[in-house]
Amino acid sequence: MTAVDPRPAATTSYPTPLVDATAVVSPSVRDVVKAYVGLTKPRIIELLLITTVPVMFLAAGGVPGLEVVVATLIGGILASGSANTINCVLDRDIDEQMRRTRRRPLPRHAVSPRSATIFGVVLGGLATLELGFFVNWLSSGLALAANLFYVFGYTMVLKRRTVQNIVWGGIAGCFPTLIGWTAVTGKLAWTPVVLFLVVFFWTPPHTWSLAMRYREDYASVDVPMLPVVATPVATARQIMAYSVVMVITSLALWPIADTGYVYPLASIVLGFVFLREARRLLLRAHTGAEGAALRPMRLFHFSNIYLALLFIAAAIDPLLH
Repeated sequence: MTAVDPRPAATTSYPTPLVDATAVVSPSVRDVVKAYVGLTKPRIIELLLITTVPVMFLAAGGVPGLEVVVATLIGGILASGSANTINCVLDRDIDEQMRRTRRRPLPRHAVSPRSATIFGVVLGGLATLELGFFVNWLSSGLALAANLFYVFGYTMVLKRRTVQNIVWGGIAGCFPTLIGWTAVTGKLAWTPVVLFLVVFFWTPPHTWSLAMRYREDYASVDVPMLPVVATPVATARQIMAYSVVMVITSLALWPIADTGYVYPLASIVLGFVFLREARRLLLRAHTGAEGAALRPMRLFHFSNIYLALLFIAAAIDPLLH
């Protein structure tokens, strides 16, 4: 028979934890601020400001007043931040599923949809009042129109329904050219309209090249970006077509605005490089390359450089003309 030890079995005692493992750690003030700033999409704001300030130099025929520049920048940041925040609220369902956007504040639950909505509306209201009282009401109205179109026209109507989403939805991103001009002159003219059209024709190549890289992301959430519904060759052809029209439109500013030679020289050189990159993308598409092999991000990154340098040239030109 097997002997049975009459002593009770030894038990292992563990110290009582000092902290409840299930406790939720409250975010720091820095984390909260970072989350709200993230809602405004700072990188997009930077791009919009690049198309605002140079136009102010062109409108002034030199250096515009510091006060109006600062007031316009503040209003532009608030207005763009408002539109981007509301966009994040409305697109939070698809942002959770896309690799490119899943780290945004709402998919991470760093900010509640209600709080984000209030934040976006408050920013929009402040932008309208700030631009109206410190710049002029025409610029304020243009900024408000851009925001409403981006939220209701693009985000709520176009984005998930038509392959032309970014073509017409991109109009909202063209308004800074008008806002910068009217902030200085108080009225509209053909010069900012030409620059408006440059940004309009620039937007599809810029966005579609990015969408080619993240095609699977857009397809997974049923957003009909052109690269999702068309072949790489067809998409690259559209990119090439819009690029050609964009470069031609950029050159039209020379006679209309009566610029010096800095701007047209810059537009020719930058346009040549842009068209070369668009053509290379088309050639790679013809070889049957797909996804990352297409290297669409080359064009995407250069498109940012193109727009920045083109508008900087427009700002420098009146200083030397």
